[in-house]
Amino acid sequence: MNSEFERIQSCETHAGSVFHIQLNAPKANVLDSKMMNEIKAALEDAGSRQECRLVVFEAAGPHFSFGASVQEHRKEQVAGMLRNFHDLFLKLIDLSLPTLAVVRGQCLGGGLELASFCNFVFADTSAVFAAPEIKLAVFPPIACLVLPRKIGQGHADRMILTGCNVTAQEAERMGLVHTVATPETLDDEINQFIEEHILPKSASSLRHAAQASRWEFNEELREHCKELEDFYLNSLMSTEDANEGIEAFLEKRPAEWKNR
Repeated sequence: MNSEFERIQSCETHAGSVFHIQLNAPKANVLDSKMMNEIKAALEDAGSRQECRLVVFEAAGPHFSFGASVQEHRKEQVAGMLRNFHDLFLKLIDLSLPTLAVVRGQCLGGGLELASFCNFVFADTSAVFAAPEIKLAVFPPIACLVLPRKIGQGHADRMILTGCNVTAQEAERMGLVHTVATPETLDDEINQFIEEHILPKSASSLRHAAQASRWEFNEELREHCKELEDFYLNSLMSTEDANEGIEAFLEKRPAEWKNR
């Protein structure tokens, strides 16, 4: 692994065909602004490599990610954080590289959004997926756009409106997860997938196919991401409860809802 970053590590495998980005701030692997910037820089690196066929997101420690920094959700920081986070997904669209997320442990909030955006998700049996933002009186803009397309509106509504936990097996049934394996066999499953389905393909054609297969999805995300961002910042964050939910979480106390 390279050591140029503080919160992620990156490396190549399979003779440069696979570019790995490891979230490396365990145990929570919180996606703060610094980590987001490092991921975007690593993606630039991956995109510049002509032979790259796949970007793999994985994580150090027991959990994939607890999501975006709650500290940066405070009213004075949330605009910059949200734009930075959404820029990460626009960067992924622009690169048009096939992506795969390897999920172990908890995959929450912004971590769920990153994993669910990937073309493929491999999880071990310890994986738990959730969009718990509603418990803090906020919502996940990217998940609101991605999940209905990936798992259907009904499953998306359940995850976004209740914040419930979804096991790896249930996520596989929903279509969120491509493959579930035991912790002992997960790496073998991923390597077999890469060797059978990625390495034999043209790197150039994979990029074109990755772009074409999500043509409408990418256009919708570009169009509506900014609209949802503005709705989040100018409507949701103007309510008392959204700000109370964030502060209560940071202060480790029950929220006192005003319902306004």
